[in-house]
Amino acid sequence: MASNLLRDEPGVGLQVGLSYHLSAYGILGYGLMSSATGADALALARRFLPLTYAFTSIAHRRNGRFDELAFEPPDELAPTLQRFVVERAMGATSRLVRDVLGGGFELTGFELRHAESPSGPQRRTPARVLGARVRYGGAANALSFAHEQLLQPLPQANAATAAMCERMCVDLLARRKTRLDTAAFVREHLASLPAGQAPELAEVAKLLNTSERTLKRRLQQEGASFRAISNAVRHAKAEQLIAEGRLSMTDIAAELGFSDLSSFSQAFKRWSGAAPTASDRALR
Repeated sequence: MASNLLRDEPGVGLQVGLSYHLSAYGILGYGLMSSATGADALALARRFLPLTYAFTSIAHRRNGRFDELAFEPPDELAPTLQRFVVERAMGATSRLVRDVLGGGFELTGFELRHAESPSGPQRRTPARVLGARVRYGGAANALSFAHEQLLQPLPQANAATAAMCERMCVDLLARRKTRLDTAAFVREHLASLPAGQAPELAEVAKLLNTSERTLKRRLQQEGASFRAISNAVRHAKAEQLIAEGRLSMTDIAAELGFSDLSSFSQAFKRWSGAAPTASDRALR
């Protein structure tokens, strides 16, 4: 559905993001409002990012008198969808910070990495957002603003309410992780694979009754990837088998699903920085 929308209205992500209100974030929104300062609210928002509608990662860095928030979309999304989720997240974040800090908040920079869409009768993308001109073709997807704006006390600050909201966010996040911790499931499944079977994304996606793209996205949202989990599981198995000392290196390679000893040796070097034979000698 998003792909169809983007085909007709490129740049709509920013319009959608700017339409979000603080109330859309539920208990997290109340926690942000009740924080002591803008800096505290920002830290709370980044801590509980999975409770928002963002499909991007958000990195915060200080640059002299200014703060910068950098947004990165999931790699597996098509370019048009990457553009949409980035614009939506940046628009929503701009609106959220304005709602929390008050009407005086302004941006000093609004930079998008992708090129500007051709103008047309349906194009309604704002030229400026909170005082900053929307700049396309930049080095990053980033918002910037004066650091001093984060240091002002918030008008509705309430330590007791903020603490209560934080506890409720912790509980809510824990319940969601218990229900949706895809990375833990993938890790346990790969660890229990029969000897000689290599980890395959398609097989795990089929087991979860989902597509490979959706599985990748879920893992990315949890800060993981199938490749990283697979490598970690195989590395741990390799170290265990080497320590046991009952199998040759060729047999260990076959046990882990590698086609030959050379492929296993190269993979082990990437994992640990040394050849498996060196690990074997060290253990002996």
